[in-house]
Amino acid sequence: MKKILFIINRKAGTDREKRLEHAISKHLPADRYEVSTAFLAYLGHGADLAREAVQNGVDIVVAVGGDGSINEISQGLIGSNTAMAILPLGSGNGLARALKIPLNIDKALQLIVNNKQRAIDVGYANEHLFLSNAGVGFDALIAEQFRHNTKRGLSGYAKLVLKSFNTYDPAEYNIDIDGSSFQAKAFLLTVANGNQFGYEFKLAPKASVFDGQLDLCIMPPVGILSLLPVSIFSLMGNIDNTRYIKHYTGKDITIRSNALQYLQVDGDAVPLTENGVVRIRIQSQAINVVVNE
Repeated sequence: MKKILFIINRKAGTDREKRLEHAISKHLPADRYEVSTAFLAYLGHGADLAREAVQNGVDIVVAVGGDGSINEISQGLIGSNTAMAILPLGSGNGLARALKIPLNIDKALQLIVNNKQRAIDVGYANEHLFLSNAGVGFDALIAEQFRHNTKRGLSGYAKLVLKSFNTYDPAEYNIDIDGSSFQAKAFLLTVANGNQFGYEFKLAPKASVFDGQLDLCIMPPVGILSLLPVSIFSLMGNIDNTRYIKHYTGKDITIRSNALQYLQVDGDAVPLTENGVVRIRIQSQAINVVVNE
């Protein structure tokens, strides 16, 4: 009998809880699955619950929530035999979209029944885990502001972008990728593991969580009139063919700048531990995930 633990972030929508309970009992009947449920109660709780699940021999931990909760839960599963499944109930759902996991609860649960697993790569930025992306440019500033924002979702994010755009001063960065060094002035300086930034935005459309590589995306300074084409090309998935993005791949990336102030991993702001330096590395095939193929 398969042991499955659902770890639920209630912030991702309490109204769906009853429907979720019903869907779980329909797809994962008690005669075939030993299902238990836990709710996130504090920052870091997801990682603690996931570690505990590994020790208890749980087969699959299901992360129910958005990219933030999925990131936290995956921290406790790295390098273990316990797989992670995703019920995407966040707003951006970057990793779920990258893995083509349905946003529909019933369809996502059906993947758990099918139980097709693949090991995905993860990244670390100054040892902060990321599954989708990490950044130090304008996206990191917005992540820091978003942390204090009561209005979540795409509209809250868009308002912050428009408010901060004209006052943002793109920095000059020294970048080292696998031993090759260069300098670049950048509005966005983002390292992608997967191809999705949430809401179907793709800065690195060809990035893959299975390829053992990180994709470095550099957007040179742009004017406000570029925001619309940048958004359209990102949504269409062909921005890497335009002048708006310079694209590199590698496994070890070091970014240095005196102007470095912010760092985001999977859309969440994290503190800079070392002044002016962010070191980013990949760990290949670090976690087994229930996938849609």
